[in-house]
Amino acid sequence: MTNPNPDLAFARQLSPRRNSTEAHDLAGLVDEQLRHFGIEPASEYGLRLGALAAQLYGANAAAHELWAVTVRELAGLEQRDRVARFNAKRFLCFQLAKILDTLQNPLRKSYQSLLDAPAQTAVKGPYPLFDNVTALFSATPVITRTATYMYACTEWVEDAFNGREPLHEIYSRLLNPTSISLANHIVDLEAGPLSGEYLAWNFNSGMAAIDATLANLVGYQDVVLASRNVYGGTYQLLHDWYGKQSNLDVAVRWFDGFTAESFAAALAETRRACADRLAAGRHVYVFLESPCNPHGYVLDVPGICRVAHEAGLTVICDATVGTPILQPVLQRPDPMERPDFVIHSYTKDLAGSGTTTAGVCIGRNERMFIPKGDTVTAPGPDGRPRTHRWDESLFWNVYYVKGAFLDADKAFEVINGMRTVELRVLNKCINTLVFARALARHPAFHVCCSAVEGNENHGLASRLMFLGLPAPLFTVDLETPLGRQVSRRAFQRFFDSLEPAFGLQVTLGQVNTVVLCPALTSHSELSDDALREAGISPTTIRVSVGEEDPRSLLAHLMRAAELAIEPDCPGFVAQFPSPGEIDRLYEEIYVDVHRRYARSRPRMTSMLD
Repeated sequence: MTNPNPDLAFARQLSPRRNSTEAHDLAGLVDEQLRHFGIEPASEYGLRLGALAAQLYGANAAAHELWAVTVRELAGLEQRDRVARFNAKRFLCFQLAKILDTLQNPLRKSYQSLLDAPAQTAVKGPYPLFDNVTALFSATPVITRTATYMYACTEWVEDAFNGREPLHEIYSRLLNPTSISLANHIVDLEAGPLSGEYLAWNFNSGMAAIDATLANLVGYQDVVLASRNVYGGTYQLLHDWYGKQSNLDVAVRWFDGFTAESFAAALAETRRACADRLAAGRHVYVFLESPCNPHGYVLDVPGICRVAHEAGLTVICDATVGTPILQPVLQRPDPMERPDFVIHSYTKDLAGSGTTTAGVCIGRNERMFIPKGDTVTAPGPDGRPRTHRWDESLFWNVYYVKGAFLDADKAFEVINGMRTVELRVLNKCINTLVFARALARHPAFHVCCSAVEGNENHGLASRLMFLGLPAPLFTVDLETPLGRQVSRRAFQRFFDSLEPAFGLQVTLGQVNTVVLCPALTSHSELSDDALREAGISPTTIRVSVGEEDPRSLLAHLMRAAELAIEPDCPGFVAQFPSPGEIDRLYEEIYVDVHRRYARSRPRMTSMLD
């Protein structure tokens, strides 16, 4: 049923009795507000305050009308009209802020009159509303260092606790303005023109985001079908916690390969192997990591999502390594080809500098948040309507109760880091192409990288990744006839000699190039059999490529090989490409990628349309 007086409904949002009002018009709302706070409407003060309140009620109704017009007309506007409308609204915000600033003087005077002792003044401190107005004009998001928040009145905070008043962020374990700014930003970056359909919640680590997403979906004795090459922490979480009989007794199944066909075969086998569970009403959930850790291989995420959605399954995709720059999995036009949830560890390339740990989960609005007590019916990936309950949303089911929040300082660091992510990732991809292809020319090294032509993942990565670029992550090992002549002791000396050009660090996605042995570190949780199935040997080195000149890395690697390997394997160093070959390779790749990048940018004519 449509509201007979929408202006009044919007005005009621500003009333201290928004849920219990008996007023039937704006004048009644004003009178009700004044009496609620003990002010006589007919007094001089009441008349002045009431007149201002009436204007604010009307302004809120007009703002909602402006929003409706914007939604209706924005898509059809020419660029110059969009500029005009943006600036007009921007200036309106300045005007509203100026009115609020002007209101601070009488408010400050009243506040001061209520503090009757210096000790009370010291304890109370400055009243935040006085000094926070100018923060609206900060050129960067404000770092909101607070655990709790002021609220206006009982009915407003009641609505806040029910998810019906976004102005009140009630407690920073749940919501914080700086963290919300980051969440909005990652949705814009990941979903692009589809950002209105998606919502994000930030967490204090990538693993916390993965755990929260799984906890929101997976129930007792359900089935998780996961891609083989996932981060070791993810493997441990699935295998040692969700799969543990005393916890959820989840059946964890793994599939090899990268294609939709290999996934479909694995799904069919999973259904056969878990037939008893499925007959008992249990569900299958799909977990993907693409590009994967440690090899950086790309999965056919659109194709796998289509197969999964045709089977009615929910898909989670950890897209950390690719970032939204290389593999924007949520921007596929067909919803059947998009994951239901996308995970990022901000810690890696998005933040970029290795100074903070943080994570995020992105999902469709109705699966991330619904006001308490409500249900929402929305189309699923196949277009068929599905009803979602509020207590099934990630916010209420997990985020609200588990407390794995991201604080304001970390959120601010990530926001700053994300400003340069595209250029950083582009440079890293160039360096990966040079480093991996040069190393692949040495007969002792087996390079697992989609950048190497002839690699089993090369074609898929070329088709699905931005400009066909590889993820800045790959592995190299000595599991070749020549490489196996290198003793374990010599390999250890070689690896330990890679510092300082390479960082010996347990991470990825930093500005510097870092290396580790997955079997001993990131994937040490895997059994020997699982390591073999994942293509990880004792000599496997994971290379997370940074922003250094790749030739300097190769030069140091050659010196390390000369020091540690050459005494046991004479002639080893001589089999590296020559310095001239490496220079030519670098120049060719650098020019080619930048040329293709420039050509991929929007044309000037489209920017003027």
